[in-house]
Amino acid sequence: MLSEFIENINRRLGFRGIFRFDEPMARHTTFKVGGPADLWIRPGGEEFPEYAALLLKEARREKIPVFILGGGANVVIADRGIRGIVLDTGGFGGAGKGGVSPEGAFLTFNAGTSADEAAETAAAAGLSGLEFLAGMPGSVGGALWMNARCYERSVSDGLVEAEYLDGDTGRREKLPARQEDFGYKMSPFQGKNQLILGARFALRNRPEREIRAEMEDHRRDREAKGHYRFPCAGSVFKNNRLFGAPTGQIIDKLGLRGFALGDAQVAPWHGNIIINRGRAGAGDIRNLAELLKARVREELALELESEILFAGDW
Repeated sequence: MLSEFIENINRRLGFRGIFRFDEPMARHTTFKVGGPADLWIRPGGEEFPEYAALLLKEARREKIPVFILGGGANVVIADRGIRGIVLDTGGFGGAGKGGVSPEGAFLTFNAGTSADEAAETAAAAGLSGLEFLAGMPGSVGGALWMNARCYERSVSDGLVEAEYLDGDTGRREKLPARQEDFGYKMSPFQGKNQLILGARFALRNRPEREIRAEMEDHRRDREAKGHYRFPCAGSVFKNNRLFGAPTGQIIDKLGLRGFALGDAQVAPWHGNIIINRGRAGAGDIRNLAELLKARVREELALELESEILFAGDW
């Protein structure tokens, strides 16, 4: 059924890109875990929005589930895989139009652009505001969906406008950024049938050497925190200021740093990072995350909120 479905769509629009059946999702996530997607597809080129609109429309009509994948940096796919179609936005990258607007200088990025590439592009133009994305895994679309935050900045801080595809109507829409629509690692796209296509950011002029110096500081800090030592997704849980301490410190307080289930381990150097020591399965990672939540709940009466999206056939 899926083969006929995708062949029909590809024929209608002259498909450019890659697609594979039974594709291991471990190849497409930073945790390096996850079973096969029934169909994984990465359309390429500027025709991506038109292609995605038709795909989502026809999949909805045929009742085929579609999962949107960005850079795979904050997601764990089940060991049994994920049913239906995984639509990978990685083929729709690059910077769009830049220039001057009433908000000042701006740059626009397609959703599949890597976060680090966006920071590099802004730096090369002598534009400041995206330095905090340097060294961050994942895509612009995924970072916007999560409203990623680090180094005291969130993606929404410099956002002027986002473009998205309405999965129900198939129309391309624009969403002017309003700070009241965003929160700590929350965006208005979460829980909705919408595919982020791009984002426009207001930036400011700054000497390129200063921008790059700050970016390198962030990259060194991420490396020092062990984000690149093993496959992982960075922070597992959100921080909650009402708890009085960062989540990593809370988990450390319970003596759980270094605790392991199989090859999934709480990083020996940071309580809020789970790492894959080499042979962990998605189930190991999820079980370890649930164990941490349960221990914190039982011993400190605090409810941790997951930052990682667990998806697929559990």
